[in-house]
Amino acid sequence: MGVYLSSPKTDKASQDGENDRLRYGLSSMQGWRTTMEDAHAAYPDLDISTSFFGVYDGHGGQAVAKFCAKYLHEQVLRQESYQSGDLGTSLQKAFLRMDEMMRGQRGWRELASLGDNIEKVSGMIEGLIWSPRRGQVNGSLDDWPSEEGPHSSFHGPTSGSTACVAIIRNNQLYVANAGDSRCVISRKGQAFDMSKDHKPDLVVERERIVNAGGFIVVGRVNGTLNLSRAIGDAELKQNKKLPAEQQIVTANPDIRTVELCDDDEFLVLACDGIWDCMSSQQLVDYVREQLNTETKLSVICGRVFHRCLAPDTNGGEGCDNMTMILVQFKKPVKSDPSAEQQPPSSHQAMQVDTSNMDK
Repeated sequence: MGVYLSSPKTDKASQDGENDRLRYGLSSMQGWRTTMEDAHAAYPDLDISTSFFGVYDGHGGQAVAKFCAKYLHEQVLRQESYQSGDLGTSLQKAFLRMDEMMRGQRGWRELASLGDNIEKVSGMIEGLIWSPRRGQVNGSLDDWPSEEGPHSSFHGPTSGSTACVAIIRNNQLYVANAGDSRCVISRKGQAFDMSKDHKPDLVVERERIVNAGGFIVVGRVNGTLNLSRAIGDAELKQNKKLPAEQQIVTANPDIRTVELCDDDEFLVLACDGIWDCMSSQQLVDYVREQLNTETKLSVICGRVFHRCLAPDTNGGEGCDNMTMILVQFKKPVKSDPSAEQQPPSSHQAMQVDTSNMDK
């Protein structure tokens, strides 16, 4: 679904970088869509031993995806659980914090500044007249101070975004996901999904949707959204009797962890504009083939886009925005040999029960 251009926009925003542990390349392309609603974040040195990468696929506008790209990694760092080494909990709290931060006058103003040109003008004017910034110290957003103004009762954006984030600390990989963007690792050429696409037809998703008062029509939550988890989409999170994790649509991520080993070659984070066209294994095979002759990882991302790009808009697949981050592990990571052939483990953040990983 969507409105398309008469010809695709194939210019790309690309970036490459590295540190002593990894190399990465990323790229994004608007394609056939009339607007670019994807965003991304790459911080190879989030701290001295930690790297952070994220892809955010917006729907209904670009503002929420941009908001996540700007603030989600900061919120991970600010959680007490991050300082104590509990990265799973810090990721979960950061995802849920995005919805909290996008409410009220302050949230409205931040989203307006990240939206289209009209919203930017409106946000600037109203911010100057009605909602002076206060409570910030040297630009710090630690307590996200509230603001008064005509949008003080703003419940949050009607638009939303997926979020798929990978954190690498030493030889541990943590992946948090809400939505249908995806993270995949290549282990000796075999693709292992580090995330699950959150669709309304999954049993655990359908149960939560119905229990919260929602319904599913033709694979869409309340007849509109084809995702069951996302950041934003505030109109689907208004059941005041339920916590954020149990709303019709929730930003609560699934968290999966794996100990990296010598056989792990690279990981890919990408939006569904890629996964609609290639399976996880097909993409891993293609990237491995390209790595034989190409050293610039962002170039490989761009080649994936052109492999996926549809020749026209008749079929729908290959017509979406495309964003991909490719992270190549620079050197072997020592680990327990008995664990090297095991697929990634998974758990629901803050819970022991792993039933929500079942389809």
